[in-house]
Amino acid sequence: MNTALHAALAAGTLLVPSLMVSSWVMAATTRLEQAEAAPVEKVEGGTAAAADVGYCTPELKKVLRRVLQSCGLAGPSGGRGCQPLDAKSLMNPQAVATDKKSAKKATGTVSGNDFNALFLPLGKRAGILQFDKDSAELDPADTALLDRLFSEQQGASYFFVVARSSPEGSVEHNRTLSQARSGAALEHLRSTFKDPDLDKEVGLLWLGEEFAQLDQEFCSWQRSGDATTCQPEELNRSAFVAWIDCTL
Repeated sequence: MNTALHAALAAGTLLVPSLMVSSWVMAATTRLEQAEAAPVEKVEGGTAAAADVGYCTPELKKVLRRVLQSCGLAGPSGGRGCQPLDAKSLMNPQAVATDKKSAKKATGTVSGNDFNALFLPLGKRAGILQFDKDSAELDPADTALLDRLFSEQQGASYFFVVARSSPEGSVEHNRTLSQARSGAALEHLRSTFKDPDLDKEVGLLWLGEEFAQLDQEFCSWQRSGDATTCQPEELNRSAFVAWIDCTL
């Protein structure tokens, strides 16, 4: 009798957390599907909100929705961030499988150029923080540009930090390096601005060398590096930063 009772209690103990996890997963999936299905509101001429500027295309709004939910900004975690495989799934959720075996097959199915092109219209309000090779340390030029751009919020809700690395070194090292670069920007903002809402405003994406490398087209952006040179490897030892003014 005791053995049967203990077995029943053990089974019940295992069943409860399993049901809770399943419930959480289903709820998260439902929220993402609802966000994806929500229509992008049309902005009529003469009635556009001041924050909903011309670069807020339907495509950018879709990516923004996914970033807000998937990278932590839309929930209680705040400022968690997304890494390379996450970034690919943000562009096309169907292209990146959830299991590791299928994820290997899905690699490369999303265009990094398309991802970068979404942000090109931000050039006038955005900047590129350029780091030394194999470094995640902000120098005075980096912090001056970061402080100025963050101070120019102008009613925007979300500040993006999209960090990269150049292809030198291993993939794993460059993932870690780009994550450290985005983290350095966040920590500087925390210590400088003392904003209690900052973790709900700043979204981090770290892309390593694997996704969305910057090309010469981004040389026209404000940069903290040497103004007389703009080589691809220099450009990708970086994090681009920008406020995004979009009404979803």
